[in-house]
Amino acid sequence: MATLKKIVRFVIHWLGNMLRAIRLACLRMAGIKIGINTMISLGAKIDVRRGSVSIGDNCLITHGSKILSHDGAMRLIDLSDDGAGHVRIGNNVFIGVNAIILRNVTIGDNSVVGAGAVVTEDVPEGSVVLGNPARVVKTLKGPFEILNNPRHGK
Repeated sequence: MATLKKIVRFVIHWLGNMLRAIRLACLRMAGIKIGINTMISLGAKIDVRRGSVSIGDNCLITHGSKILSHDGAMRLIDLSDDGAGHVRIGNNVFIGVNAIILRNVTIGDNSVVGAGAVVTEDVPEGSVVLGNPARVVKTLKGPFEILNNPRHGK
């Protein structure tokens, strides 16, 4: 019975990895720049309908996260603003569950966006941000281990 359980876990893990690889390929075809060794949960949404998104190396973007490169409501506020924008996520960044990254934001290398945070402004390198709107609550000192290290835990 234990062997069957291990086989089932392996197959589920393998299928999940295949689905994530296919999704990364589709996101790249949609114009999103994604660095090496970056993991994006199947439940995360990255919207580049208008605008651009670039994500660095060794990032983890968790379930329910939303990254928006545009804001359709801006046209109602300012007729000269078409709502298009950009999001830049640096290297070795962790984005927590249900975080929202709005347009025209840069997240610096080695930063952490806490669960449920709404990021409306740039995040400095090596920062931890939390809340709505997101605010820096801690500065991290490097050097940093790669977040999405395939050898971690072995």
